[in-house]
Amino acid sequence: MARTLRDCVYGQAVADALGVPYEFRPRGAFHCTDMIGHGTHNQPAGTWSDDTAMALAICDSYRELERIDVDDIRGRFVRWYREGAYTVDGLFDIGNATREALECGHGLAGEWDNGNGSLMRTVPLAFTDATDDEVRAVSAITHAHPISTEACVAMVQIARSLIAGTSPADVAGSVAARPVDEVRSGGFVRDTFEAALWCLATTSSYAECALAAVNLGNDTDTTAAVAGALAGIVYGIEGIPAAWLAKLRGTDVIEACLF
Repeated sequence: MARTLRDCVYGQAVADALGVPYEFRPRGAFHCTDMIGHGTHNQPAGTWSDDTAMALAICDSYRELERIDVDDIRGRFVRWYREGAYTVDGLFDIGNATREALECGHGLAGEWDNGNGSLMRTVPLAFTDATDDEVRAVSAITHAHPISTEACVAMVQIARSLIAGTSPADVAGSVAARPVDEVRSGGFVRDTFEAALWCLATTSSYAECALAAVNLGNDTDTTAAVAGALAGIVYGIEGIPAAWLAKLRGTDVIEACLF
């Protein structure tokens, strides 16, 4: 079955919402088995975070303009940051680099500016005609260092391979063979990239993948958002547990941004 942007975005939003209550909690300090509320950010169950909001801003820009327009996307990011656009009921989480970049008007390019704040919004670009340079430019709105921009390019290529039917094991490569204690799940972009692939390649359903990502701990919502977006492509929206979809908040916001 041909996969659509809807499969990807719902895959991301649901997994993001699964991870929100556990963000910053260390691996082993909890065990996520279902979609719950409150926790770290004290949000109702089914609330997705900045990861999905920024992805929706990109989708909405492309829906309206039918092309990649970095200035337009940046403007939508600013509206998200300042006005709560693309959120369920307001912004409650933003990375430091993202905040600084939107405040100063350009992406950060230092070696220490390689958090996962651009990777987390990248997978939906696989459903556009974005070139590698355009993917780099979208990353560079906030994260302009080559480590971040190239991770985004590679992630879009992986997502497009999955859309074309390549297996999770093939896109993950050697990452799939790592023991869990060698899978890092903090904020570094390469760690999130590899953790998402590990979760996808070592599980056999959407639910298993999303829960594995959350249970890695630390940056739970972002690891899950990226892994969930990929799992949405592999398993489709029909593979997402109906109970989780029923709890997901802000579906009207999501639907308005799809193309």
